[in-house]
Amino acid sequence: MRLRTLALSLVLVAGTGCNSSLPVATTPPSAAVRKYSGSASVGDFLAITLDPTALTLTYTNLSNGDTGVVPYTVSADGTYALNDPKHNLIAAYEVPNYALLVQAAKSGPNHDALALITAVQAGQITMSTWEGHDFNYMQFRTASGGFEAGSVSLDSQGNVSLTSYWPYGSQGQGNPFHAGGFPGSSFQADPSGTFLKQPDGNGMYDYVFGTANGIFAVDTPNGAIFGLKKAATKDFDPTFAGTYKAIYYQKTGASTGMGNVETGTASLGNASMVIDASGNVKVKDAQGATLVQATLTAVADTPYLYGTNELQDPCFGLFTFRVTTASSQQDVFVSFMDRAILFSSFKANLPWGSGNTYDYLYGVGLK
Repeated sequence: MRLRTLALSLVLVAGTGCNSSLPVATTPPSAAVRKYSGSASVGDFLAITLDPTALTLTYTNLSNGDTGVVPYTVSADGTYALNDPKHNLIAAYEVPNYALLVQAAKSGPNHDALALITAVQAGQITMSTWEGHDFNYMQFRTASGGFEAGSVSLDSQGNVSLTSYWPYGSQGQGNPFHAGGFPGSSFQADPSGTFLKQPDGNGMYDYVFGTANGIFAVDTPNGAIFGLKKAATKDFDPTFAGTYKAIYYQKTGASTGMGNVETGTASLGNASMVIDASGNVKVKDAQGATLVQATLTAVADTPYLYGTNELQDPCFGLFTFRVTTASSQQDVFVSFMDRAILFSSFKANLPWGSGNTYDYLYGVGLK
């Protein structure tokens, strides 16, 4: 499935390198073994088992063949300090039986890429889990400008239609808006019953997984796709207000050269996002200092995103804001569902052009 900045001052939080300090867990972990299916933003599909009695995290990377059993300790603040003998998985943050976020250092086909792993509770699923539902989605990747945002719909037969915005495409790379789809018959059930597969036409597979409560996810060789159930209206739902603890992947000073190879400085980091009942966002660093404040606007009310030759769906529940200065422009996207938030950001110098460097950031927050 080939679906194709909240950086603002957030890009200052992590700096460069890998930040292994994760946010404080707010839900005490239970004693039961928990199983998760996850996708790394570099394009790896993982099965993860967390055993809170043995204090081990066991993973199998179905994309690059890596496996491991990682002992962990529960820190005083409730986060997980991982002691991976292969130095792959660095740190983790969990809301038990809902979602697991992991920082990885050796992902991808060459076993050497930094990536954000987002995993959701594994369970028995079929196409009927998502048929007849609409989702807002973001695709996270580590090249081609980092992400896309838009909506994906599955009809009663599982046929897929999508519309998306690709900020990098506005930088002299072509049309930033995409629309398309494919038949539901292309999905194949895995014998485990916990995910579906779809041939990608190049001898590889996309892996489809998620939950019955409204999370639709796809792992592709081109990155991770996460969809959250679309809202009933365009307005911000005040029940989404609160404090979200987030981990994110960012790349600064990025540029794309021959062979679509993207350079830049990659890193992983964490932040706290405080959102009030009116959709005002405040981003804080690890010390609690405010980095940026902004107000979310519904994509449906954003003329440069939704309309003729743009997004073909109002994407209820997907919000944005744009920050423009004399020298740069930054687009930020945020989507909510239950206790989860997806966020992404793209920033480039003005005037936009194919020779400019750019920064991007994306991540997941839980409350």
